[in-house]
Amino acid sequence: MFFSLDVLRARKGDCLMLHFGPEQDLHLILIDGGPSDVYKPFLKPRLQKIHQARELDEHAALPVDVVMVSHVDDDHIKGILDLTREQRGNSPDMRLDVTSLWHNSFDDLLKTKPDELVAGFGTASVAAAVEGEAGIDSGSVLASFGNQMRGDDSEIEDEDMHQTVEVLSSIPQGRTLRDDAKALGWKPNHKFKGKLILAAKAAKPVMLGDLKVTVVGPMQQQLLALQKQHDKWLRAQKEKKKKSPEAALAAFEDESIPNLSSIVVLAELGGKSMLLTGDARGDKILEGMELAGLLKAGGKKHVDLLKVPHHGSDNNMETIFFKRVPADHYVFSGDGEHGNPERATLQMLLDARGADAGYTIHLTYPVAEIDAGRKADWEKEQAKEKARKKKNPASKKPVRDDWSAEKHSLTAFFKNNPKMAKKLLIVEKSEPHLIDLLKPLKL
Repeated sequence: MFFSLDVLRARKGDCLMLHFGPEQDLHLILIDGGPSDVYKPFLKPRLQKIHQARELDEHAALPVDVVMVSHVDDDHIKGILDLTREQRGNSPDMRLDVTSLWHNSFDDLLKTKPDELVAGFGTASVAAAVEGEAGIDSGSVLASFGNQMRGDDSEIEDEDMHQTVEVLSSIPQGRTLRDDAKALGWKPNHKFKGKLILAAKAAKPVMLGDLKVTVVGPMQQQLLALQKQHDKWLRAQKEKKKKSPEAALAAFEDESIPNLSSIVVLAELGGKSMLLTGDARGDKILEGMELAGLLKAGGKKHVDLLKVPHHGSDNNMETIFFKRVPADHYVFSGDGEHGNPERATLQMLLDARGADAGYTIHLTYPVAEIDAGRKADWEKEQAKEKARKKKNPASKKPVRDDWSAEKHSLTAFFKNNPKMAKKLLIVEKSEPHLIDLLKPLKL
């Protein structure tokens, strides 16, 4: 029996494949596809190699049980859209035979008309606002609708605004994915009767052959709170009430939509387990595990593999999460953009588990490459903070210190913690990176 996670490089995003089942009946789940420039260089060649390893006829389709898009963020959905666009063409290089798409689309989650959500921001611009898409620089989009939300004395950061644009842009992406899936015959949320994928008390796990899948997130009460927040925002917009930029952003920023809508699942087979978390917040994952009966209040639950939430962002994690959900394998997906994976998150892991425990850390890029991205992001944000301070000397928001390799780099962190450094494994560009929990898989 096989139970293996296939980890791919995905720039700032996630792209994973889950292989499971007996050798004579091997199954496959594709989980997220990363942002732009992930499908062609990484995901497509890997799918082709799997097709060859299965010794399928040249014209036979590769069976895929599930394509799961964890949530409405460009760095998870874009690579899947690249795949569906190619699959809808007349002669793709390789056909996929996909049984089901698991995805909670934005407008299904909120029961709100997507056009209402982007009203006033320029629907066409928002749809193409993610940097690099259609040759449009997101900075110009930020300027075009950011002025509607900012007052002269506002302290909203461009990075927060950029996150807002990315979330807004994911609305049409989710609709495109749904349309593509329908055209390709992928059954929406099959095994969930076509309904939203939600964590629920005492809900029965979904069975895919021998694989047991328990949904840990999102939770119904979170979505109800999110809907209430959006309804309030929309009422204010329709009534043309003056609202603070902070209130407008609160409806879209990373703490709400992407985190609250992430599909989180515990996959189990042969006494082994994987916790796959999307971009969910650690505290909400713990709540969802308790709701699903996987974790007692204040208790611990060991998993064999943990996909660390949100690319190792310290905004999503606390030390207590690593204490309550210890794992043998930790997967950090990120190339340094937006600072991820963060050094602070690795410190949390060290504080929770120590350096002597037997676990492995998997990074999707070399440490030096991640640090280069993290340093560039640090200096970009520092420049914005300095400009803000110059414009508004009374601002209470501090300007961060200059980048220090010793204080801020992952390189220094692992150098200062040599036992942790020995736990590192790096995903290579062109070689499969399989984490085998049962029989080793050669694909």
